[in-house]
Amino acid sequence: MKNTLDENKPIFLQIKEQLEDSIINGNLEAGERAPSTNEFANFYKINPATAGKGINELVAEGVLYKRRGVGMFVTEDAKEILIEKRKESFYEKYMLPLKKEAKKLRMNTEELLEMVKREDMHED
Repeated sequence: MKNTLDENKPIFLQIKEQLEDSIINGNLEAGERAPSTNEFANFYKINPATAGKGINELVAEGVLYKRRGVGMFVTEDAKEILIEKRKESFYEKYMLPLKKEAKKLRMNTEELLEMVKREDMHED
């Protein structure tokens, strides 16, 4: 869990994104127990219902499932579900604006692909 929360973003979304990142990065594997609403609530000193809202969204998306009296667990398909969701988000957030700007600059597909493939000398 991250040490602090961002005041500019809804807390439940941050909880949800932390869990998503943990699953995508392999820190939480299929079949493993996810942190509970109470664990998030105690760690961040927030209302358990707030943490629960983020967790419940992941249940609705098929990423987590509840085992009564035991907790929330990562589904077998969780990583694939999240990666596909993130790919679509990536396309909408980055690729569509990129393509729009390339069109303004009268760049064709080949020029755009060459630019994407180009080695950046300023990489970390």
